[in-house]
Amino acid sequence: MIRNRLFVVFVIFVVLFFGVLVRAFHIQVISNDELISYSNSQTLRFEKNYPNRGRIFDRNGYDLAINVQTYSLFTIPKLLKGDYRPYQELAKIAPVLSYEKIRRRIRNRKHYTWLARKIELNKEQVDKIKELPGIYIDSVPKRIYPNHELLSQAIGFVGVDNKGLAGLEYLFDKELQGKPRIIKYLRDAKGRAIKFESQEVGDDAKDLHLSIDKDLQAVSERILKEAVIKNEAFRGGIGIMDPDNGEILAIANYPTFDGENYKQSNTNNRKLAFVTDPFEPGSSFKVFTVAAAIENKIIRPDTNYYCEKGRFRIGSHFIGEADPRKQYEWLSVKDILKYSSNIGTTKIAFDLTFSKFNAAMDFFRFGQKTNVEVPGESRGIYNFQERASNLSLSNMSFGQGLATTGIQMLAAYSAFANGGYYIEPTLLLRKNKIVPKKRIISKPTADALTDMLISVVDEGTGTNAKIKDFVIAGKTSTAQRADNNGGYKGYIAGFIGYPVNVDKKFVLYVYIDNPQGPRYYGNSIAAPVFKEVAEYILYKNKEYKGLTETQNFSEEDKRFDEVKTEKSATRIINNETVPNFIGLDKISANQLASKLKINLIHKGVGIVKKQSQQFGNKLLVDSYVILNYETPKYE
Repeated sequence: MIRNRLFVVFVIFVVLFFGVLVRAFHIQVISNDELISYSNSQTLRFEKNYPNRGRIFDRNGYDLAINVQTYSLFTIPKLLKGDYRPYQELAKIAPVLSYEKIRRRIRNRKHYTWLARKIELNKEQVDKIKELPGIYIDSVPKRIYPNHELLSQAIGFVGVDNKGLAGLEYLFDKELQGKPRIIKYLRDAKGRAIKFESQEVGDDAKDLHLSIDKDLQAVSERILKEAVIKNEAFRGGIGIMDPDNGEILAIANYPTFDGENYKQSNTNNRKLAFVTDPFEPGSSFKVFTVAAAIENKIIRPDTNYYCEKGRFRIGSHFIGEADPRKQYEWLSVKDILKYSSNIGTTKIAFDLTFSKFNAAMDFFRFGQKTNVEVPGESRGIYNFQERASNLSLSNMSFGQGLATTGIQMLAAYSAFANGGYYIEPTLLLRKNKIVPKKRIISKPTADALTDMLISVVDEGTGTNAKIKDFVIAGKTSTAQRADNNGGYKGYIAGFIGYPVNVDKKFVLYVYIDNPQGPRYYGNSIAAPVFKEVAEYILYKNKEYKGLTETQNFSEEDKRFDEVKTEKSATRIINNETVPNFIGLDKISANQLASKLKINLIHKGVGIVKKQSQQFGNKLLVDSYVILNYETPKYE
């Protein structure tokens, strides 16, 4: 009996011992990594210390996005075991946190609970809060946009964790945030650090230097806002670009928003529609049809087309002029642009053919992104296909049946202003970096288009963009506005142009989307906006000083017979200065200009009475001299 009992005890002991061995094996071998991880989770801690987020500056070093020191507060309610006195004291120290608000936050909560995030406190408040049991305080930088709505759609915003959520803040989040410094340490049962393990060195956050001019941006936004409100429009857009290096000087849409309060804003107002939302460009697109035809040597500016008295049949359809009251007959190519003839542009496109039109659209980068630094940039709507009907080609030739963004138009028009190069636009300051550029049209073609665009402003559909003492090249547009049902409702009034007789050019595009009232044409709605912004640049910015017209001409310069016998050598000081064109006829002026390789723009007939660059001034490379002619008066 005793032996049996001993045997049972022995068996039980063996089983228990075997169980202990199995459990030990499981702990030491099978679950080793898991248990080490669990142990580390209780004692090993990683702390990430991010550097202050990089700042964003305009081209002149003015702040656009900065950081201020704020504090976040949290609590673990169960540690206070129902004692609410620390919360009452907290409400007294920081009135921004009412006691009732705190109670609502911690109700039914036991563990980690935020009391406030990114609030501003002074040193005295911080010191007092640190003495409160059960309440913890972290120092946290907060992103501030000191100019509030200014450039907000391009800059974007950050979330509560200081990570970029939109715009440049999102696109360059990695650079702006920097790499955190990671500290690894062990802590004891009370949570105190007891042993430093290792440290990973971080990278400093980088600042962004933008090409934007803060003052010009502010003026552009103000004038755009006034125009949108005045015309009760859906929205408006504006962009200004340096055609020689692609730098964006100003860009905006209205309505806009404040990046510090983005949650209270309309989501449509947060996007930079100038880059993200394409629309049918209308008549401002005609220049590309004309440029392609000139580049392919199919037409010249003085080539004439019969414009069918305002009604042209294509198959079973008829097209007319934008203004049905216009019934043009014979127009030169220059006049087709000047008066914005749909029928004339259509006939140019037919002579060009669709294959060459298609190739030209590729050169001008339509249907492609410009690669400007804006998340969500649209390619626009242009389908590169082998064939198109005559009606489709007609519509596309004058800016219908395709869609472009504001930034695409700005970049493409810059090729006319800079002598024929496509340069990708950028929001970043290029400083002295080499600018990648690609020739897409010849300089003579670019010059010819500039000459024609000058006539649009001087005598055609863009007269409201005229600026005293400056020569402006530009084009209006009054595009039909596509609706959600595949039809059209309303208009988009636009104007795009650039000054010609300046030391440094800029291209400016403005559009007003769906203006209300009887006046909706580009010349009535958008051209005045262009003029007001351009005047600010030209009159107030020394960098854009204009070369004004020569005044006080001598009487002998007006005498035609004296001009014919005058030797051209007396009109030239040296090869680096502007010669005297006063009193010359067009042939003589061209002969004189060819000696110095000067580009001329002729205005009027007869003999030269005025010239844009004054005799004896330094001759600017690749600049124009505009000659104003008058019929000679004989004594």
